[in-house]
Amino acid sequence: MTKYTSTKGATAVLTNVRNLLPDLEALYKDIHAHPELSMQETRTAGIAAERLKKAGYEVTTGVGKTGVVGLLGNGEGPTVMLRADMDALPIAENTGLAYASKVSAEDAEGNAVPVGHMCGHDMHVAWLVGAATLLSQTRGAWKGTLMAVFQPGEETAQGAQAMIDDGLLKRFPTPDVVLGQHVMVGPAGTVAGSAGPITSAADSLQIRLFGRGAHGSMPQASIDPVVMAASVVLRLQTIVSREVAATDAAVVTVGVLQAGTKENVIPDEAIIKLNVRTFDAGVRKHVLDAIERIVNAEAEASGAPRKPEITPLDRYPLNVNDETASNRIAAAFRGYFSPDRVKHTGPAPASEDFGCFGTAWQVPSVFWFVGGNDPGIYSEAKAAGKLNELPVNHSPQFAPVLHPTLETGVETLVVGALAWLATT
Repeated sequence: MTKYTSTKGATAVLTNVRNLLPDLEALYKDIHAHPELSMQETRTAGIAAERLKKAGYEVTTGVGKTGVVGLLGNGEGPTVMLRADMDALPIAENTGLAYASKVSAEDAEGNAVPVGHMCGHDMHVAWLVGAATLLSQTRGAWKGTLMAVFQPGEETAQGAQAMIDDGLLKRFPTPDVVLGQHVMVGPAGTVAGSAGPITSAADSLQIRLFGRGAHGSMPQASIDPVVMAASVVLRLQTIVSREVAATDAAVVTVGVLQAGTKENVIPDEAIIKLNVRTFDAGVRKHVLDAIERIVNAEAEASGAPRKPEITPLDRYPLNVNDETASNRIAAAFRGYFSPDRVKHTGPAPASEDFGCFGTAWQVPSVFWFVGGNDPGIYSEAKAAGKLNELPVNHSPQFAPVLHPTLETGVETLVVGALAWLATT
């Protein structure tokens, strides 16, 4: 006779979590100090593979270039996939930590860039190593198959699809559920999630506007792409404020505006790079169509010699938590953690390629958030109405407090897995 969502089983597996923390803390600091860009995570992948092998997993490396898959069969029962992403960002860290990154690397375009774990994927790796280790050490407490997946290239929306394209679905067993989590702004020690949409769809675009260059003293001889680009940027702000209903949600952010090399030279062209976040397919289509309409209209109004080039850069799918599976996870968390540690949250405007796995396998997936802020600091900021001043993911100052963030993420993965794995 088997049962699921067992608090007793979770307690048995997590008995030794405190003893494991010094090792996991050292692992986290090491990975934090040695970040790697998307699809370049060879060192991190090697560490993950070594840890899985040491814990008794059957390990496959190089899945989707640098991805790692570990399988631990433990009798008849469900198969649960736990996923952690590994890549860092081209951001110079400014946390002041003793183990802060001083790494620079060459990006995909051949540019030398600083590299920092400013989104918490180093914490994700440590979490999954910890959960995988504890579940291996306590195989008498559960039955089934655990699949630990360390994914590359989340920050560029490449990694999940790269693993799928490299035969993930054919080379490994189909999981009954796919589970993942992310460290986010919130009190450390808490976990938050909800059924339905949990992270937004995202589209990044590059817009190339064409003009006619001239001397800065003779603007009448030019078709100025700088003015054209400025008009486009301002007009794009009206899409959300005037074309998206108040009951819907969308974000349009211009992150790059580049033109010219000298103050007295009007250039031939300008570059805009922007990012769109939406939670509804219809809203997404409307926003993207509006961007194209505005860009082309501004170019025509300026008398541009060529139509603008609009090039997709990357795209993240809408990440939707299966309702039944999400409720099962929530029940497991409420059974293990105290009520004040389990929160309900609405969809986050951040984006993830995690949902690609469940969609490709056509199985339920659940994604949730683990708080990473010192609870006292978070409480003070909230009371003062200054939560927006806390460093967020992708900030040069983003640095989750080590404890209890580290142990909480291990606990949530174990409790989540045991909501499916059979316990005796």
